[in-house]
Amino acid sequence: MTQSLAKNIHPITAHDANVLYQHGTLALLVPGLLEGTTTIGELLKHGDTGIGTGEGLDGELIILDGVAYKIGQSGVAEQVPSDFTMPFANSHRAAFQYQCSREDIGLEALNERIVEANGRANTFFSVKVHGTFSFMKTRAVIKQQAPYPTLLEVADRQAIFLRHDVTGTMLGYFSPVMFHGAAVAGFHEHFLSDDHTFGGHVLDAVLSHGEIYSQVFDTLVTHLPVDDPEYRNHDFSQDNIAEAITSAEGDTHAN
Repeated sequence: MTQSLAKNIHPITAHDANVLYQHGTLALLVPGLLEGTTTIGELLKHGDTGIGTGEGLDGELIILDGVAYKIGQSGVAEQVPSDFTMPFANSHRAAFQYQCSREDIGLEALNERIVEANGRANTFFSVKVHGTFSFMKTRAVIKQQAPYPTLLEVADRQAIFLRHDVTGTMLGYFSPVMFHGAAVAGFHEHFLSDDHTFGGHVLDAVLSHGEIYSQVFDTLVTHLPVDDPEYRNHDFSQDNIAEAITSAEGDTHAN
């Protein structure tokens, strides 16, 4: 897979498939603004594919083919109702383009190859990998109760899951460095096994064999929770947003 493949991967304008919809920002999670301010039902109006988290960081969400699943502290996926609320989520209308097949590659190298093939380090895009993973490490944050702790405090309260030889779908989004805070710079990926018995926020993985698809966006639509008084009145200048997001979203709290 080489950078020359990038010319074959481009935004698709049909049915708003070039639009990435985002409710909230990762920055609002940093000080503990974890109240649910949108619903799955509302999110699905903007796409049939996505990821997110529930109120109080209640599980890791993944949406495939218009069906939303939550992976909680048990590690098992369950469908969530349309009134399930979230402080942060992404969705889009799936129009993935086949990129390539890959075998025996770790997560970091895989993601590097995906960026290289897209040739779009300053563009939002979604990636979907379906295949068999010889190793998959995920996490789910344990649901918090109000008054909510900060994102860094919550990052130490998570369940870690390990699985070998698991077949499923890894779905995520790539965000450019310039948008760090609104999202996490680089990749943010969730996983769901085909049998729905395993999933979560991806911390590490090795792809045994699988197919890689991507979808480039030229438009980011961000919906902010302006009706939430805590969000309106919070002084974000007092929060170390970039450092907190980088620490909480990575594998530094996973040991």
